[in-house]
Amino acid sequence: MTKIIRLENIFKVYGSGETEVKALNDVNLIIHEGEYCSIMGPSGSGKSTAMNIIGCLDRPSDGHYYLDNIDVAQMNDKDLAHIRNKKLGFVFQQFHLLPQLTALENVMLPMVYADVNPAERRDRAREALIKVGLEKRLNNKPTQLSGGQQQRVAIARAIVNRPVVLLADEPTGALDSRTTQEVLDIFGELNASGITVIMVTHEPEVARQTQRIVWFRDGQVVHSNLTPADLNHLAA
Repeated sequence: MTKIIRLENIFKVYGSGETEVKALNDVNLIIHEGEYCSIMGPSGSGKSTAMNIIGCLDRPSDGHYYLDNIDVAQMNDKDLAHIRNKKLGFVFQQFHLLPQLTALENVMLPMVYADVNPAERRDRAREALIKVGLEKRLNNKPTQLSGGQQQRVAIARAIVNRPVVLLADEPTGALDSRTTQEVLDIFGELNASGITVIMVTHEPEVARQTQRIVWFRDGQVVHSNLTPADLNHLAA
């Protein structure tokens, strides 16, 4: 199996001297192409820091991070932004949609930065919205959509550049239980289509729907290959 994510001896240190905090302490983690993986751990465990590094939103203090066999740990800001736009899609707890734009226009935005021509932008945005079940909502603005529909627009925006990895940070945190399941069903379908999905969550019922669970504590990976059944035992 292809190793799509490789974290090798990753450290992330904030501050110095007496105020030094090791947010990540010698983290090693491999995620294979096509996996559906969740990252869990208590507050302050390092899971969000790890997600920021995986998402090329932050750099490690030391170590190597290979994304699709490219060592991105020490890239400059411009190259990092290019890799991020080309290879990664992001879904957050807050939807971050521009209120003045329609669903279609919001989904088209990432392709502007990827230099996709306008006609193709529209076609691909429509295709992505159809994939998440919003074919009748293309011209609605965010205020005309429910929370679940707004998160679907955010997912469509995240996949429109055809990323190799979809990163989701607490994507169901602002949703009710029924809408949560609808969104998780979409993630499952996207994973089944071949997209690697990595999700940070504090909700065991959400993590149980992924194939593999990585558990962080005190800046380290303490369990790298938990199953949903293992999580039940761990929670007990």
